[in-house]
Amino acid sequence: MIGQAAVLLPVMMQVVPAEGPAEQSITLIRAIVIGIVQGLTEFLPISSTAHVKVVPVLLGWGDPGVSFTAVIQLGSVAAILWYFWGDLSSVSVKFVRALLARRFDSPDFRLGFGIVLGTLPIVVIGLYLKLFVPGYDKSMIRSTAAIAITSIVMAVLLAIAEIIGKRKRDFTQLGLSDGVLVGIAQAFALVPGASRSGSTLTAGLFTGLKRETAARFSFLLGMPAILLSGLVSLSDVVGADSAIAIVPLIGGLVAAVVSSYLAIAWLIEFLKQHSTWAFVWYRLAFGAVILIAIATGSLQNI
Repeated sequence: MIGQAAVLLPVMMQVVPAEGPAEQSITLIRAIVIGIVQGLTEFLPISSTAHVKVVPVLLGWGDPGVSFTAVIQLGSVAAILWYFWGDLSSVSVKFVRALLARRFDSPDFRLGFGIVLGTLPIVVIGLYLKLFVPGYDKSMIRSTAAIAITSIVMAVLLAIAEIIGKRKRDFTQLGLSDGVLVGIAQAFALVPGASRSGSTLTAGLFTGLKRETAARFSFLLGMPAILLSGLVSLSDVVGADSAIAIVPLIGGLVAAVVSSYLAIAWLIEFLKQHSTWAFVWYRLAFGAVILIAIATGSLQNI
C-alpha cells in the first residue's frame, strides 16, 4: 500500500494533459495496464473507479469510459469466485437448506437473505441511473475534481469508523441487519471515488465487525453488484459501434482477474494484523494531489 502511494503520487505531479476525447481506442497494452489498475484497486478501499479514470488520463490515454471499466470488472468477479468459492458454496447451500426447511430465524438464512437484500440498493439505483438518467455516465459527478473530493470525504469517514468501531464480531455473527446496512453503504459506490469496498468496509467497521470480517463480507456482498454492472455494460463494448477490439478486452479481463486475486489475498491477511490507517492517508493524499494538479493546470478536470 505504501509502495503504491510512493509510486503513484510522484507520477501524478507530472504535467500530463489528456490526449483528445474520452474513450479513445484501447490497445492491448493499455487494456492490460487498466486491467491491472482495476484489479489492484477494486478490493482495496481506495476506489477502483477513481484510479481507472485518473491513471489513464495521467498517462495521456484519456478516460477509458464507464462501459469498458464495468466490463473488466467481470475479471474481479471471477477473482472473487476463485478466492471465495468455499465461502460462497457454504453460504448458498446453507441458505437454500434453511429456506426449504422454513428456518427463517436461523443464522444461515439471515446471512444469505442479508446478502440478497444488501444487493438490491445498488442494483436498483444503478439500473435507474443507467436507464433513466441521460448523460449520467458523462456527468460532472465523474469529473476528476469530484472524484478527488469524494476520495477525501470517504477517507475521513473511514478514519472515524477506525476510531469508534468496536471490531468484536466475526463472520459467524453476521446477520440480516449487516446485509441491509452494508448494502445501503454499497450504493454510495455509484459516486465515483467513493469506492465500493471502501464504503462497505467502513460500514462494517461502524457496525462492530472485525476488520478482516468486514472485508470478507464486503467482497461477498459486492459480487452480484459487480457482476450485474459488467453484464449490463457488456453489450456497449462488444457491439458493432464499439471502438474496443476483442483482444484488448480479453487482455484487460485476464489482467483484472490475476491482479484482483492478489489484492484480495493480500488485503485479507493485511487486515488481520493492521488497521486501515494506511488507506486513510493514501486516500487523503490521492484526493489532495489531484486537486492541486487541477488548480495548477497540470491535470484537466474532465
